[in-house]
Amino acid sequence: MADTPNHPIVNSHPNQGGGRSQSLDAGANTQTLAPLTLASGLYIVATPIGNLRDITLRALDVLRGADLILAEDTRQTRKLLDAYDIKTPLSAYHDHNAAKRVPGVIKELLDGRVIAQVSDAGTPLVSDPGFKLARAAVEAGVDIYPLPGASAVLAGLVASALPSDCFTFAGFLPPKSSARQTALARFKTTPGTLIFFESGGRIKDCLSDALSVLGDRQGAVARELTKRYEETRRGSLSALIDSVTDDPPRGEIVLLIGPSDAGDIWDEAAVTAGLSDAIPQMGVKRASAHIAELSGWAKRDVYQLALSLK
Repeated sequence: MADTPNHPIVNSHPNQGGGRSQSLDAGANTQTLAPLTLASGLYIVATPIGNLRDITLRALDVLRGADLILAEDTRQTRKLLDAYDIKTPLSAYHDHNAAKRVPGVIKELLDGRVIAQVSDAGTPLVSDPGFKLARAAVEAGVDIYPLPGASAVLAGLVASALPSDCFTFAGFLPPKSSARQTALARFKTTPGTLIFFESGGRIKDCLSDALSVLGDRQGAVARELTKRYEETRRGSLSALIDSVTDDPPRGEIVLLIGPSDAGDIWDEAAVTAGLSDAIPQMGVKRASAHIAELSGWAKRDVYQLALSLK
């Protein structure tokens, strides 16, 4: 429902970060915004993936009110802070210094400081080293407060117009073709839409490997999301290969591959691969039923093949 004057902003549940955030309450009669009070802890702050206007009001409040901001690339984050005249001290935290930085940061958090963590763009901890600090904070008993916002994964999924009720995000695929095909094979029986990060220089080879391993599924190549040259190409994998051959895309890319057609019947190699992945997790009986449904094979045939593998 769209916000209206009859849906004012008031304080949210006190457990949501010690009363720092505000939410809609249709029962209130006045529109108020409570003063910002930050409880000590680690704030995981999503930042824009391209358009600086995609920052949330709560994120700006936290970035202004924190004692320290940890950034994957301080030069990149400085652009955002300068745009909104934020003077909070900034320090580097990334994959190369994480092991050295974590103990000191945890000590500061235990001393009651408010620390915000951001990545170069989007939601921290998604395909970046932020999870190491978050895990250490949890183990130390430090409160963690997630501030949702921009995400290239979800923006790409929405733009793709592919099924969104079930999806798997798998980050970057290996750069070499053989390793990439091996990685893609693990997703052959995964239901729902597959989402990967990729670069313009590798997208054609990646699409070719996906076509070879997964078949000619529907897909989308979304590049420069929320930026000036934002573009989403949609179609079969074979059509997308033609598209990127004729007009190679540049910039950061989100590659999305739709689920397999339920009417497709797998060959024996595909069924065997699917069973090999599923049996350790589901057992022979459940794995056989699952793969039979996905593959178009008769249940008894899949079960017999599963028994031979076991």
